[in-house]
This record gives sequence, structure tokens and C-alpha cells, in this order.
Amino acid sequence: MDLAQLAEQNGQTLSTAIASTLRAAISNGELAPGCKLRLDELRATFGVSLSPLREALSRLSAEGFVVMEDQRGYRVAPISEANLVEVTKLRAMVETFALREAIAQGDDRWEGEVVASLYRLNKLERVDMPADSGAWEAAHRDLHHRLISACKMPLLLSFSATLHDLNDRYRRLFLTSRPFDRAVRREHTDIANAAIERNADLACEILREHIERTGTNIRKALLKNEAAPAKQAA
Repeated sequence: MDLAQLAEQNGQTLSTAIASTLRAAISNGELAPGCKLRLDELRATFGVSLSPLREALSRLSAEGFVVMEDQRGYRVAPISEANLVEVTKLRAMVETFALREAIAQGDDRWEGEVVASLYRLNKLERVDMPADSGAWEAAHRDLHHRLISACKMPLLLSFSATLHDLNDRYRRLFLTSRPFDRAVRREHTDIANAAIERNADLACEILREHIERTGTNIRKALLKNEAAPAKQAA
């Protein structure tokens, strides 16, 4: 099935399907930080015209996955400690605010969706599913989305999803081989339980610490990776 057929099947525009495909390739490292995005090559790969391709790249540029260079086209956005710190801080602020709103407005259906999503994630972790597997990534993302889904703020949910994707890019680049941490498993459960019990202060505190701890671990891995070439050169 080509991209146009896939977009139609999923009820997406062609530019949205292109953006989703490129975003995934950037997040999983298939398209490396800083690499040139050549329009002719992308046109051939996707079998599309320039119009939807440029629209998709403009969208990814606005989201922070791609940078546009004057007269020189597009590149995958570079990675940096400063950007990681910014993304982590913003994600903690936005996601905890959204969670507080969701707890205030969520109904029984929301509670059930959170419980079901947590069960699916915990089930994958119990069988030692690799942290970089597609199934685990989908389950992990779904839980974080379900927790805040009842906030009834579409713009907030959209911004939160973008920050989650940007954060995941760093996590998948630097923590792909990291084994599951029992503390992380516990955190997911504790966040969900506190949310369902309508303890907003506790749920938001655990979520904030969860996001910040992940950011700290990624930052350590990033700095270690940057230091390795310097040691080899010395």
C-alpha cells in the first residue's frame, strides 16, 4: 500500500501522512540529527509532488523536528543538552497542568481507559518487552495520553503530544538499550492510581518527578556520548 492509500485509509491528508512518517523516522534515529533532507529523494521515496512534501516539512519545522535553512532546504533538527533541558521542563509543566485538569473533569469512562492502558503497559513490561519495541512505545505513549485526555483542551493535548514526541526522540536515541527500571514501572502505576483517586496534587507530583528523572537520565547519556569522541581523540 502506498502512502496516498494509507493516508486515505486513515482519514489523513497526504501531508499529514508524510509528516507522521518522517516524524517517526526522526524519533527512532533512522534519520540522524542534522542530516540533509533532500526534496528530490523524499519525492521519490514517497511518490508525491512537492506541495504536500513542503507542507509536511513546514509542519515538522514548527514542531521542532526539522530546521529550515535559508536557500539550502531542510535538515533534521540537531540535538543538544540545552534543547533537551527545555523540552523536559516544558513537558513537565504542560503535562502536569493537563493532568490536573483531566482529574477535575474526567468521568468513569476516563477512569476505565486509564486502567486499561496501564494494564496493557504493565503486561508488556512483565514479559520484558524491549523498551525500544514498537509495542512498548505505543503502550507507553497511550498511557500518558489517556491520563490527560479528559482535560477537554484540544490545543493543550496537541502541544503535549508534540513535547512527548520531542522527548521520546532523545530517549530513543540514548536510552534504547536501557532495561526497565522497577521504579519507573511503579511510577506509572502510582500516577494512574492517584489520578483515579482524584488526588491531583500527588498525581502531578509523581508525574513531574517521573518526567524530570527521565530527562536527567537522558542528559547523562547524552553527555557521556558527547564525551566519548573527545576521549578517543585524546
